[in-house]
Amino acid sequence: MKIPFNSASLTKKELEYVTEVLRSGKISGNGIFSKKCTEFIQNNFGIKQAFLTTSGTSALEAIALFLDLEPGDEVIMPSFTYPSTANAFLLRGAIPRFCDIRNDTLNLDENLIEALINENTKALVPVHYAGTACEMDTICALTKQYKLALVEDAAHGIGGRYKDRFLGSMGDMSAFSFHETKNIISGEGGALLINDEEMVERAEIIWEKGTNRTKFFRGEIDKYTWVDVGSSFLPSELNAAFLWAQFEHLKESQDRRNFLWKRYNEGLKDIKGLDLPQHPEDIIHNSYIFHVILPNGEMRDGLMKHLKTLGILAVFHYIPLHSFPVGHSLGYREGELPITEDMSKRLLRLPLFHTLKEKEQNEVIKGVRQYMQ
Repeated sequence: MKIPFNSASLTKKELEYVTEVLRSGKISGNGIFSKKCTEFIQNNFGIKQAFLTTSGTSALEAIALFLDLEPGDEVIMPSFTYPSTANAFLLRGAIPRFCDIRNDTLNLDENLIEALINENTKALVPVHYAGTACEMDTICALTKQYKLALVEDAAHGIGGRYKDRFLGSMGDMSAFSFHETKNIISGEGGALLINDEEMVERAEIIWEKGTNRTKFFRGEIDKYTWVDVGSSFLPSELNAAFLWAQFEHLKESQDRRNFLWKRYNEGLKDIKGLDLPQHPEDIIHNSYIFHVILPNGEMRDGLMKHLKTLGILAVFHYIPLHSFPVGHSLGYREGELPITEDMSKRLLRLPLFHTLKEKEQNEVIKGVRQYMQ
């Protein structure tokens, strides 16, 4: 493609820091660059304690382990998300309960959640689609009222805000992703975020393969032992070094994405029949995705093909989880989540990455306008 959907955005420091790690001889996880990254996350996004992970998926799996879920427990989440959101809890024997989404933000419809809560419900998992916050006041109130764990899937959300709080800082536990398509990347990577002081010690143990090994390295105990169920969630120091280069240039990268996002919005906002992203006034999104909503699925597919003939790769997004074979095995059928199904068929994501040139973006805008005339 002449204009790809995504291109990994580099800062020129990644190679330098990775080389530094290789020369140090310390390439396993939880070294100097890992500590720099976790401190950055904590200090800049209001997180009590952060742990780097091998992916956003593994962060969610660590959370599911922490919750001590049992077969028959239920976890409420959107169907409009990546399978990782559901898989993390299915692996523990829990059952995803899918909730429909709003047609503006494409996030959980907070007005539909309460009807899904029952005696088996253990957690609520809002997914901040495209770095746009869910309606967290309502969601937080429900989790407190029904004594549920609040887990933010903030894979898209780094830097986004709900009112005066950053995404990822409101859940008891949350997850970031640093996959190469995200605003901040390490190829593959993520972070487990803990916002309850009482949860930090056990989360660290689960993160360190069920051992208190990190306490040993800090000199707090004379030997480490196996004390809980856990797994290997730590990324290598090579990933952390790459990620640190990204964090050092976070403002520059984010400013560029914001600039490009606004150019799309200005260039397309007057096109009849094309709906653009919507955000409540008290939400600051992070410009992770710029999507358009076409009047129907046929037009969405047509626009995607038209752009492809111009050498532009635009892509659809989530196919609802409840429409997949695993969703059917959970008892779901087409038509049960009408907004989710409708939006999935009509949504198209346009190329957006911080090295996208304005002249390239102009070609995308021109291609969209040609099709919609």
